[in-house]
Amino acid sequence: MAQVEATTERIVTADPETVFDTLADYKVGRPKLLTEHFSEYEVREGGDGEGTLVHWKLQATSKRVRDCLLEVTEPTDGQLVEKDRNSSMVTTWTVTPAGEGRSKVVVTTVWNGAGGIGGFFERTFAPKGLGRIYDAMLANLAAEVEK
Repeated sequence: MAQVEATTERIVTADPETVFDTLADYKVGRPKLLTEHFSEYEVREGGDGEGTLVHWKLQATSKRVRDCLLEVTEPTDGQLVEKDRNSSMVTTWTVTPAGEGRSKVVVTTVWNGAGGIGGFFERTFAPKGLGRIYDAMLANLAAEVEK
C-alpha cells in the first residue's frame, strides 16, 4: 500500500487571519466553500477549529463516495488538520502570509492507497480529481473573503 497525496494551493487577497477564520468556521464559513461533491454535511461537536467533529460524504467520482467523520486539530498557528475516523485520510489546510493583505492557502490530503492495479489507478487519477475539488473550494474561499 503506497501513500497517495493530493496538494492544491492558491493566493487569496485577504489577510491570513480572515482566511483562517473562514476555513476554521465549520458552522457558517466552511459550508459556503463546499462544492457539489459534498453532501450530508453536519457539525457534530464544536464548530470552530480545534475540537470540531464534522461529517460529510465526499463523492470524488460517480462511483466513489467516502463517508468522512473528521476530527479537527490546530497543531500549529495557521494550520487545520482534519483526520478521518473512517479511513487513513488526513487533510491539512495551511494559511501563511503572502505579502500585504494576501494569503497563501495550501491544502494537502494524504491517505494509504490500495495495492495492485486498483492502487495504480488510484495513485494516478485520485490526486488530480481531488485537486480539482479543492481548487474549486479555494476559488469559493477567495470569493467569500475577497468581498
